[in-house]
Amino acid sequence: MARTETSAGTPAPGADDPEPAESRTPKWSDSTGRWRRGLILAGIALTAAAAMLLHSKVPNAIGNFGSLLQTFLPWLGLVIPVVVGCALLRRSVSALAAALVTALVWLNLFGGLLVDKTGDGGSLMVVSHNVDAENSDPEATARNLAGSGADLLALQEIPEGQEEVYDGQLAQEFPYHSVQGTVGLWSRYPMSRTQDIDIGMGWPRAMRSTVATPQGEVAAYVAHLPSVRVEFRSGFTAGKRDRAADTLAEAIAADSQDRVVLLGDLNGTMNDRALAPLTSQLRSTQGAAGAGFGFSFPADFPVTRIDQILVRGLEPVSSWTLPATGSDHLPVAARLDL
Repeated sequence: MARTETSAGTPAPGADDPEPAESRTPKWSDSTGRWRRGLILAGIALTAAAAMLLHSKVPNAIGNFGSLLQTFLPWLGLVIPVVVGCALLRRSVSALAAALVTALVWLNLFGGLLVDKTGDGGSLMVVSHNVDAENSDPEATARNLAGSGADLLALQEIPEGQEEVYDGQLAQEFPYHSVQGTVGLWSRYPMSRTQDIDIGMGWPRAMRSTVATPQGEVAAYVAHLPSVRVEFRSGFTAGKRDRAADTLAEAIAADSQDRVVLLGDLNGTMNDRALAPLTSQLRSTQGAAGAGFGFSFPADFPVTRIDQILVRGLEPVSSWTLPATGSDHLPVAARLDL
């Protein structure tokens, strides 16, 4: 095909000209452009990495944002696949590098939870479950828990007047029990020195009992810390929960019993700084002997673990969640060596 030329003998614009440089698809071989492209993506990834590394420094002054961030901290990892996908489309080396940094930070913080640390055995099995005051079938929930194989069973959010409903299904497996307010403990072994723990709610939502197991005594605490809310104007409202956690931690710190287990809905994760008075003196069974994050709430699609089994002077052997009941929480379980 003949080339069209101007009167000066040069090709006419657009005749057989190559595609303008600015409209060409970016190539990986473009060493300068591949680093300059995707800087916003890189910034997003590095911001997520910084939030994970410095989560304890994020202030709670405005809406308790620091605690809110820590509650859902593992989910910042979702930034990684999004940035990687967009970086591949943009052919951005800088965004890929930033995503790699973020992935390394995430693995450093949470990679250990992905390793299956569960073991065999354990001389004491414990289960904790927020049974939900609006549970439409408490009898079925109790039957499921009775068949769990637990030696100690802690329940939270027992509605007024439903103690008999639960005990009717549990009494055969658990001959000893006590309910204080809306929390209760059922046991295969004798219980003594049972009392409620005042955590400032106006009615009992925490209790302690000494359980005489075949391997020795254990101080068993059951607690349901105040709920938290995420509101547009006030942010993450957790003041009551934080104060209750402090009070409960003081009681456990003063307990003369060497072996202690805390079972309950703490309305907070192990990462939440507000629970530090508790988590600094007690170990999480899920963190020590679980497989995965052990998310327990909400039951239909668990995204966080606010139901905890924490121990002192006891060795976690395994930790896991049980199948859903009629509650909006999943039961959590652990096997312990005394």
